[in-house]
This record gives sequence, structure tokens and C-alpha cells, in this order.
Amino acid sequence: MVLLDQLYMAYRNMVLRVTMKKSEKIKGKEAVAARKKLQIRYGILAVGGIIIVAVIGFVMFNPFVARNGDTVAVYYTGTLDNGTVFDTNLNSTPLIFTLGQGMTIPGFEEAITGMAVNDTKTVTIPPGKAYGFYNGSLVHVLNRSALPANMTPVAGQYYTIRRTTDGAVSMIKIVNVTPTTITWDENNILAGENLTFTIRLVSINQK
Repeated sequence: MVLLDQLYMAYRNMVLRVTMKKSEKIKGKEAVAARKKLQIRYGILAVGGIIIVAVIGFVMFNPFVARNGDTVAVYYTGTLDNGTVFDTNLNSTPLIFTLGQGMTIPGFEEAITGMAVNDTKTVTIPPGKAYGFYNGSLVHVLNRSALPANMTPVAGQYYTIRRTTDGAVSMIKIVNVTPTTITWDENNILAGENLTFTIRLVSINQK
């Protein structure tokens, strides 16, 4: 019996050693696989970072694209959401202005920045970067006696006025006319509208 017990214990220890070696090999393979996956993941992140930096650098330092401070000339057509064309200069001279000086709506400047000569782009500009959202406080009701004697306001028509508060020139729309009052709206005609522009850049005069 003693001999049998000894043989059993020796066999059991041998089996345990083999099992442990197999387990260690499996763990080693899993660790190698995990390291490879981590290396691949880091590699993908690194490549993505390089691409992003390259694109930013191309836009910022490429001498052949429009940047802040450059004077550009563009042809454009502007449409509303329903397809109505509200403005275009395709049959006229190009619009010339300097980027970054607030000479056009913000979204229009942003669309042109990064474009190269002869590039064409279509972009939709939301009200926040166009002519703003409609503001009800810009609708005023006045006594007709406040108007010049030779002025006969007509509902639906637009007039240019000079505000007495700051001397600024403003375009107003006559909304309603009664024998004693007049109601006008100082909101821009395009306030609250999404504006879609198709723009073609024809020249860049760099600063």
C-alpha cells in the first residue's frame, strides 16, 4: 500500500506540473496578444493624430488657400430653404472683401477660409452666423405725427431711416398703417433664415 501511495503521489505531482506549464503558456500567449492589441490601438491613435495635425497645418500654412487678412473675390448664389434665390452676382462683378474684417456675415467668411482659387463650395449657414434670429422687440408702433409730413407709408414696403439714438442707418419694413399709427419692423429681411450659398473663389490677394 505504501508503494502504491507513493506512485499515486508521484503521478499526481507530475500531472500538476504539466497542467501548470500549460496554464503558464496560455497566460503568456494571452499577454502577448494583449500587448499586440494595445500596440495596434496606439498605432491607430498616432496615425489619426498625425492626419489631424497635417490637415490643420495645411489649412493654416498653405500659401495657396484663403486665410484671415487676405482679400478675396468670389461669385455666389444664395438660396433659402424653399429654393428661392435671394441674391446672386453670377451675372455681375465678383464680390471683393477682406477676410476677418466683418465685411460679410460670419458664416460666409468661414466658408471661404481654406478655399483655393477656382474652388467651388456649397454651404448652409444657420441664422446665428447669418443675420440673426427674428427679434420681436425690433417691431415698433409709432404715431404718424412722428413721420415727415411728405412721407406716405405703405404697408409691405421697405424704407431707409436714420435712427436718432445712434445715428445708424437702418432698413425697415412697414407692417401696418392706420390713420393715427404706423407699425414698422427693423429686423433684417433674412433674419431667422437658413442661408445656402454656392460660392466660387476666383482670386486671392494675400496680406
